[in-house]
Amino acid sequence: MTVKYVFEPEARAAVPVVGTDALFPVHRIYCIGRNYAAHAREMGHDPDRDPPFFFLKAPDAVQPIAEGVMTNHPYPPKTANYHHEIELVVALHRGGRDIAVEDALSHVFGYAVGLDMTRRDLQDEAKNLRRPWDVSKSADLSAPMGPLHPAASIGHPSHGAVSLAVNGAPRQTGDLNDMIWSVAEQIAILSQHFELKPGDLIFTGTPEGVGAVGRGDQLEATIAGIGTIALTIV
Repeated sequence: MTVKYVFEPEARAAVPVVGTDALFPVHRIYCIGRNYAAHAREMGHDPDRDPPFFFLKAPDAVQPIAEGVMTNHPYPPKTANYHHEIELVVALHRGGRDIAVEDALSHVFGYAVGLDMTRRDLQDEAKNLRRPWDVSKSADLSAPMGPLHPAASIGHPSHGAVSLAVNGAPRQTGDLNDMIWSVAEQIAILSQHFELKPGDLIFTGTPEGVGAVGRGDQLEATIAGIGTIALTIV
């Protein structure tokens, strides 16, 4: 039976995969907050192992960025304080509910370098008014990310330098082993709240050094063993 739509739906967001011409279709984007102790402190919070919390970005917030290619990234409207947050992105090819921690990594297809771009002034306003973060976190194209490196090729990185520079000057530095909640733990906890699906992405938190960018700034984001993405704010 042919499905009829009221209008032709837009193509599903998708991310390239290193070593193949296949695309990884995006289902949902989950993000964990304050998953690096130093970043929690710089945002004015206690980094002890409180229960983790998550928020979502719209799936079409993904902006695929080719490695080695400087790509334009649009400065969004309604903000005067747009921040960078470099993150390891985890892509799932298996879903489920109540996934055990020891099983969780078998659900991972691969990893990428990503940025959780944030309208910080709108986020601060939302926090003060006890409102949701959606407008601050889910701007159009607010999830730029590089191509996926399959876990079958690179394994499951648990350590490696994380860095971001703006106009050649270092801003963010850290290591994947600084995460408070591991990738496996994040998958397990998320699966207690949602039925995870193939195509889900998880942005796993950012190290300290987040800060504002303006039009004309050039960002270079690197995670050792995974790659580098570069973008110009326009």
